[in-house]
Amino acid sequence: SPKPAAAKHQDEAALKKKLCVKAAKEHSIPQDLNKVLENKVMETVLDLSYVKLSVVEMTCSGDADSEGIVSKSVSSHSDLIPGVYEGGLKIWECTFDLMDYFSEAEIEFTNKTVLDLGCGAGLLGIVALQCEAARVHFQDYNSTVIDEITLPNVVANCIREGRRLGSGKDRKASKPPSKRPRKAKGSPEVLNRCRFFSGEWSQVSQLLLNSNNPSSKYDIILTSETIYNPDYYSALHDTLAQLLDRNGRVYLASKVHYFGVGGGIYLFEKFVEDKNVFRASMVKTIDQGLQRCIMEIAFK
Repeated sequence: SPKPAAAKHQDEAALKKKLCVKAAKEHSIPQDLNKVLENKVMETVLDLSYVKLSVVEMTCSGDADSEGIVSKSVSSHSDLIPGVYEGGLKIWECTFDLMDYFSEAEIEFTNKTVLDLGCGAGLLGIVALQCEAARVHFQDYNSTVIDEITLPNVVANCIREGRRLGSGKDRKASKPPSKRPRKAKGSPEVLNRCRFFSGEWSQVSQLLLNSNNPSSKYDIILTSETIYNPDYYSALHDTLAQLLDRNGRVYLASKVHYFGVGGGIYLFEKFVEDKNVFRASMVKTIDQGLQRCIMEIAFK
């Protein structure tokens, strides 16, 4: 017998949602690192190099990126288009809160396996590399972000002129922004400790756990400004539960509330409590401007 209209509509909605799930993909590191930095102009912040976004917007206008997210973001004047572009082109302020916290709390990255989840520019993972992490994996929803932002940033910081990324002891000697495209120099062996992934969290988890070369669980998962949308809480929670080592820690930085999207730190804290898998504790609150917090998450 034919299905009732309501049930048929639900089936179609579920199918549409399934089709909208962005498949996971691993991004290989090109042999020619100069290609990664081609047409890129680098700036510096806290002695870390990062791609200048306005130049990316010019070079990736129109159909230059396969997802079209750069032109869509520019034309809609939006840093967020749910299910299409999830904000990875921009460096959000909570990233710097979390970097400060690493120093204050003396977070130990040496010989640890680290995941920079929702990495965007990848600065958190780059700091972990500087602090001698054994492996750092980078994930962002958008493949364009990985190719045009994350990978160039990691490469630029791994082959810095004058010194290699690794010690992190002289980070205060910040250089002025470079106005010329950077040339790849040196032996970037640090890149052997990195892998790059794009796609929706649940898909990336499956790829990591079910591949021919399954990844071991992570000692540390870093994530910043990824809880703005409550619709994503279940996927994020499941991903953390699947990928975090039993004795691992998650460090999550967030605004207290995201106006217009509805998410925020206390709403996510309640979600975690209700699931009863992790214990979550607020380890820092920043009161300047819009209130922001850092949360530490570990298995119960």
